[in-house]
Order: sequence, then C-alpha cells, then structure tokens
Amino acid sequence: MNALEGKTAIVTGAGRGIGRAVALAFAAEGAAVALASRSRADLAEVAGAIRSAGGGRALAIPTDVTNDGAVEALVEQTLADLGRVDVLVTAAGTAAFAALADTKPADWDTMLSVNLRAAMVCCRAVLPPMLRQAAGTIINIASIAAKRALPGSAVYTATKAGLFGFSRVLAEELRNTGVRVGVLMPGAVDTPLWDTLGGSPPREKMLRPEDVARAAVLMAALPPHAVLEELTLLPAGGIL
Repeated sequence: MNALEGKTAIVTGAGRGIGRAVALAFAAEGAAVALASRSRADLAEVAGAIRSAGGGRALAIPTDVTNDGAVEALVEQTLADLGRVDVLVTAAGTAAFAALADTKPADWDTMLSVNLRAAMVCCRAVLPPMLRQAAGTIINIASIAAKRALPGSAVYTATKAGLFGFSRVLAEELRNTGVRVGVLMPGAVDTPLWDTLGGSPPREKMLRPEDVARAAVLMAALPPHAVLEELTLLPAGGIL
C-alpha cells in the first residue's frame, strides 16, 4: 500500500515549485490532492500531470490564500468533493531580498500576508474537520532563514520565524487531539522564485523541489503515534 493511501491533502502554492512537487509526490503515494494556487493554468497542468502519472485524484481549486473567504471555500469544496481533509501543506510563499534600509514598509506587506498570515488562516480553516475526525497533519513550509541570520532577508526571515513560532504553539494546543503540526525548513531550493530575484546563489547547488516533497511525505506518512515537529533540510554544501 502507498504511504498516503486513502488520505486527502490540501496543498497551497501547488501550481509551481515546492507546492507542485509536494502535490505530485502525495498523489504518487496514493493521496487525493486538492490543489490551491492563484493560477488556473498552472493548476490545470499539475492536475493533468497527476492524472497522467497513474490516475491519481486531483481537484484544482483556484485560490488566493490572502483572501480569508477563499480559504474557507477551499476547505469546503475539498470536503464536498473529496470527503475529508487529512493533511494540509502550506507551500504558498513569496520572497524579496534587500537590506532593510533599502526597503519601505509597503514593500513588506505581500510577504507578511502570504508567508505568515495566509498560512495561519489556512491552518485555522482545516481545524474543524481535522478535530471532528480526531486526526490530521499540518505541515507548514518555513525556511532555514527562520533559524539562521541571512543578511538581506530581515522581513522574509520575520515571516518564516513567525510561522515557526506559530506552528510550535499550535502543536502544543493540539497535542492531545490527534492533530499534529510540523514545520519543514529547507535551505535554498531551485524554484521559479529565483527567476525574478537577482544575485541568487548557484542554483545547481540548491535543493530540488522533489527533495522537499520527499521530506513532506515522510512527515505526513508517519504513524499516528509519532510526529516530526521540526525538519531542517539543507543542500549537501550547507547554507548557500
């Protein structure tokens, strides 16, 4: 039996990068996957790839995770069409890097909204069905920046460190409910995110999205009596 057979997962940011890789990996392990992203075209491509790879179940739900109502609708549609929610992976994210003195407060809003607040809203939205079934796994995709000081990433780091702290508290609040919470903290990952950022580290030395997806499968597939609450995944060369 595949590791996630019979499970249903919601993956945000599923159209590209880490989210896409996680969705494909979960489907390959037998999960039905609700794909959330703003891009309808990206979601259609990922859903098609899942189905052509072996007939996996994929539900494409165009979603702006910064819209609270859209997140609630995402969970409601997943329940209506797929019957349950067993796993949430918050892979939607954005980044901009610069010394803090070279930024303006308005420049911070998108990262704060997408990387932190939207992930928190998604977590809250899946709690009712997970608590009803007394089982579930939440995997928040943070970053090594949450634990290492990387110049030029002050605001990005604040969002990921905030997500880490939020996840730790949520894990304690849910400790005896059957719902577990983990944080996956990768180092640099070769995703389309870097296409718009100048001066990136050598991309050939970065992790691949598939590496992060394998770690997410491990976290989601553990037996109910175990939980990986923190998982740091780095390129073999360390911090780039």
